Amino acid sequence: MSRIGKQPIPVPAGVTVSIDGQHVSVKGGKGILQRTVREEIKLVQQANELLVETRDDSTKSNAFRGLFRSLINNMVVGVDQGFKKVMLIEGVGYKANVIGNTLTLNVGYSNPVNFILPEGITAIVENNTKINLESIDKELLGLTASKIRSIRKPEPYKGKGIRYADEHIVRKVGKSAGKK
Repeated sequence: MSRIGKQPIPVPAGVTVSIDGQHVSVKGGKGILQRTVREEIKLVQQANELLVETRDDSTKSNAFRGLFRSLINNMVVGVDQGFKKVMLIEGVGYKANVIGNTLTLNVGYSNPVNFILPEGITAIVENNTKINLESIDKELLGLTASKIRSIRKPEPYKGKGIRYADEHIVRKVGKSAGKK
């Protein structure tokens, strides 16, 4: 049995959840998110919480129960509070700038890299080296942050590159050929 799937999803005030067959729509102060749930999963709406149940007792259905409970909970939290991811740019001359929905990164290449932010993602750059990404969709936010990080991954010798704020880069020792 999925321990995560058994837990009810609390629905805070100001958030409405509508279930139409296998289609779930969550509406809140920050926006609307929608998702289609698999056939093995049944959603039961109570007063101020949502329950995720399975139609049969197979192992596969239980796995999907936990997955969809997490996904729907992220939808509820997203339209209520939103999600935020902070990224840092390290390196001499490395900087970022946002104009509209285009993130311009100068990260050691001969030309600046222009990254088009997907719809639903907002970016704010502080001090040219700190990127704050915000969205109501946690899945899209993580995917976008991963794509931005892949433009210039942090290297292990000097730590130059784009990294998450909570990420720790394991440093390596450089050459020691000249020391004898």
